[in-house]
Amino acid sequence: MIELLLGGATTFFALFIGLPIFLTVCRIFGLFTTVEERTCKVYVLFGKVIGVIDQPGLHFLLSELGPSALIVNLLGRCYTLDMRLDQEYRRSEAVNSEEGAPMGIGIWYEMWICDPVAYLFKNTDPRGSLRANVSNATVRCLSNMKLADMLETRHTMSATVRDEVSPQSAAWGYQLGSVYIRKVHFRDVGMIRQIEEKVVNRLRQVTSAIHQAGANQVSVIASSAERESSIEFGKAAAIRPNTLGNALKEITQEPAVASALFEILETQKLLASDARITLLPEGQLLLPELLAAQSRPPAKLPKQ
Repeated sequence: MIELLLGGATTFFALFIGLPIFLTVCRIFGLFTTVEERTCKVYVLFGKVIGVIDQPGLHFLLSELGPSALIVNLLGRCYTLDMRLDQEYRRSEAVNSEEGAPMGIGIWYEMWICDPVAYLFKNTDPRGSLRANVSNATVRCLSNMKLADMLETRHTMSATVRDEVSPQSAAWGYQLGSVYIRKVHFRDVGMIRQIEEKVVNRLRQVTSAIHQAGANQVSVIASSAERESSIEFGKAAAIRPNTLGNALKEITQEPAVASALFEILETQKLLASDARITLLPEGQLLLPELLAAQSRPPAKLPKQ
């Protein structure tokens, strides 16, 4: 039982305490190192670069750096660099167009470390220098352009800035990737207001012209329709007597039909007029009735 407990304690000490201590000592004396994905380690000893490891995985420094690996962590220095793609956006770089308009340009660019040694030792602030270089190239290369070209040819402007900055950035260990002009805008508030007013006035003029053109077109169509309808009505009025005469001629060939038709027409005319009509009983004479009506005394109205 004692041997079992002793063995368990020894195993626990070896795995959880002894092994981390052993690996730490090996790492201090440079026996091995691990490099993560998209990272790079640069080893410097006595002011001299003795090795650059940029492949991810487990590396044995004795086989790559030689005997210097045993003292590089004690007497030298190890730089760990991030090799991943990075990007930055510069807002409203001040430029002037050929016409003198104050413009602002927003430029977006990508960069990554391509030469770790140059990045560490050729420039104390490569990222800041690259930022300043991009800003200066934007102002220097894109100033005094025509306003129309500045608003339309963004691809050409991006290529111009990239060609200007890439050689210098490569000398600093930075590789410049894609460069894109994302925004071109006016910086003067008064000019922006004037342009807005001109655009609004132009839109009003175009709208009024469209309305006037539509009204003119409607007038032309209406006048054409009225002219054609007047012509057709005139033709109809001209042929109406002939058509009506032919119809009456055909009707008079049948006396019964003609008599019924004229009676209906006469009745319609009487009903349509405002004349007063007196209806008499059938089979009685009109004159005796009128005489009898005259001989009667006038009716007396009751007193109120």
